[in-house]
Amino acid sequence: MSRADNQRDQHGRDAVRSVWLRPRRTSRGEPPLTLGRIVEAAVALLDEEGIERLTMRRLADRLAVVAPSLYWHVDTKDDVIDLAVDAIFGEAPPDAGHASPWREDVTAVLSAWRSALLRHPWAAAVPARRRPAIGPNFLAWMEILQATLVRAGFTGSGLSAATWALYNHVMGSASTETALHITDEERRLGQEQLRAAGDRYPTLAAHGYLYDDDWDGAFTTGLEYLLDGLEARLGRTA
Repeated sequence: MSRADNQRDQHGRDAVRSVWLRPRRTSRGEPPLTLGRIVEAAVALLDEEGIERLTMRRLADRLAVVAPSLYWHVDTKDDVIDLAVDAIFGEAPPDAGHASPWREDVTAVLSAWRSALLRHPWAAAVPARRRPAIGPNFLAWMEILQATLVRAGFTGSGLSAATWALYNHVMGSASTETALHITDEERRLGQEQLRAAGDRYPTLAAHGYLYDDDWDGAFTTGLEYLLDGLEARLGRTA
């Protein structure tokens, strides 16, 4: 019986897919290839070649081992990606404290979060997969974010809505910036088409839609809009 089969219970329910929710395999005979080495090599490979190029064989080649050696620590490539994503959130923990105004702390957390994703562009696309982000490093960031919102006065469903509005802002900003690639010529021709169809797209033609790539400005201003709205909401419920 395979390891995957063992992860199905007697009723045939789906196995637990997340690497963070399965028991870690340990043994006195564990080989010198450690989980830490695997994750470090995976992050380097992902940074250099992107998520589409990651395979267990390529990762094994980078570590100078045979591919089956990896399966002592991980079951699938998705496990490797989950571990790698959590590793990048261990590089620069958010600097937020109870002494600062809550808006400043939220801004510090989300700005550092976005910076981590932009340093590792492959990671911005990972949350689109159907696996929970529950590694310890990522959870530390979410804990600081939610604790800050609680300190501000959010509770219950309002806390959840505020958390996910901010989460979606930083993830959407990073994923769009890293995924969208448009050349200068494509911008020029696209904007010409918008102007030619100005009766149909008058606002897009007038405001240079295809030239709007101030990613930092859009992120910062959008976050200010969100925080203004959240603060106003608190004022109405106080």
